[in-house]
Amino acid sequence: MLLGLHVKNLALIEKAEVEFAEGLNILTGETGAGKSIIIGSVGLALGAKASKDMIRQGEESAFVELVFSVDDEAKRDALAALDIAPDEEGLLIISKKITQTRSTSRINDETVTTGRLRAVTGLLLDMHGQHDHQSLLHKQKHLEILDEYSQNETGKLNMQVADGYKRYQSLKSAFEGFSLDEEGRRREADFTRYEVDEIEHAGIRPGEEEELAARYRKFVHGQKIAESMQAAYKAIDTDEISRALREVESVVAYDDALQDIVSGLADVESILSDLNRSISDYMDDMEFDAEDFRKTEERLDFIRGLMAKYGNSEEAVLKCLEEKKQRLEELEHYDELAAEAKKAFEKQEQELLVLCEQLSAARKKAALILEARIREELLDLNFLHVDFKIDVRRLEHFSSTGFDEVEFLISTNPGSIPPRPLGEVASGGELSIIMLAIKSVLADTDDIPTLIFDEIDTGISGRTAQKVSERLSYIAKKHQVLCITHLPQIAAMADTHFEIKKMVEHGKTITRIHKLNETEQIEELARLLGGAEITDAVRENAREMKRLAMERKTDRLKNS
Repeated sequence: MLLGLHVKNLALIEKAEVEFAEGLNILTGETGAGKSIIIGSVGLALGAKASKDMIRQGEESAFVELVFSVDDEAKRDALAALDIAPDEEGLLIISKKITQTRSTSRINDETVTTGRLRAVTGLLLDMHGQHDHQSLLHKQKHLEILDEYSQNETGKLNMQVADGYKRYQSLKSAFEGFSLDEEGRRREADFTRYEVDEIEHAGIRPGEEEELAARYRKFVHGQKIAESMQAAYKAIDTDEISRALREVESVVAYDDALQDIVSGLADVESILSDLNRSISDYMDDMEFDAEDFRKTEERLDFIRGLMAKYGNSEEAVLKCLEEKKQRLEELEHYDELAAEAKKAFEKQEQELLVLCEQLSAARKKAALILEARIREELLDLNFLHVDFKIDVRRLEHFSSTGFDEVEFLISTNPGSIPPRPLGEVASGGELSIIMLAIKSVLADTDDIPTLIFDEIDTGISGRTAQKVSERLSYIAKKHQVLCITHLPQIAAMADTHFEIKKMVEHGKTITRIHKLNETEQIEELARLLGGAEITDAVRENAREMKRLAMERKTDRLKNS
């Protein structure tokens, strides 16, 4: 579960330390106090895009850190598959640092990519944002929810369909590539044969262009080379070195220390003599052959012309030759290869069809169970009359998810109006409740330890709000739940209650968060109930609301 959150220099937050508990963690505060910043900071640590504008004014960087406790062995194995392991105490620390130029994510001090970070955090936490219920307006989301619910039955099939669809697309492209008529094949074969002959007759070899270019440069700059070599020959004066050597040799018998100088002069004389011979030999071999120059120039131009047509190197030209030979082979056996491609494609199409039918059957079976579960949840969430259906329809084409289209249908007036798509029937508040019902059902089947709800209460009030609070309390029996709310009915159900408050200190606006004790919880509930003026009657109402919430939690615990 999520043990703690540390935030520094993020927006209005100068520094915040929060230690979360098991069960239902409620966060409340005035509008604009910074509740969204707190949840947003969690999102940043989980991999959301960061901007330098998030850094608190006057600071160089911002920092967010999440501390998770991972005790479940299956969860440890899943993390190990991602090459991630908690420390000896079972802790996993995820952090994100945002600077003026970049942001960096780490897991236990190891820098990780966003993709890897999301893969890890997806095992530990699920976040439902303020507007996530709007995703229910899109049918693709309905398919994702059904597959998530039925993952034990459909997970393997989904992977097989995805792999099969990839092969299907590849074979389909190969088959559709055989679209030339006889005349088109003949023309392409003639042209390809010409290109193959052109490259083969060229007889090029790797490195030839570079060798020819070197010879060409030598030819073009031959006069300059000769002048420079002649000047170098004259500059090397071996006579003076020889005279110096004889002079020192004539006196070396009088001082042994002169022997090193004799040896050095002898070496210099030998080196200079060798250099002069090399320069002389080089100049003797320098003969400008006009015919050789012409052939070199023509061959260089020819090879560079081939490279311009078929590749930027000799290796690329030779690779192109092999590809054109292969294409020529295909064109010469076109009908036979087309028949083979068609056969392979049709076989894969049939195999994919069987897999999609199996997946669809599993989905339809799961859909009947899921729609009944969601219907029960909706009734428990104060939908007095509701008919909820999951429609699984077959499309005319394949996709990586099969050939099913899934759509959630609902009617809040059964008997008079048949179930219709959510977008045509459900209000914003109803969508929030439907999403909570779905999350509640999925919470019974998934193993994600921590769930976050950011204002799941949007658009609801009264008895419905009470039902939502009880449902959140129920989910919190199996998962750690963090919930931002404006409703006292939900806040009263808190196992742990935090207040988020905006204030001005030393001329700066800051956001602070702290855990409320029992007395402070009553005051916060009174604020949510009474608004600006909190009277003794409002406080008494808050105490009664908290007492009733505790009774409901106790009764539910006894009955669970």
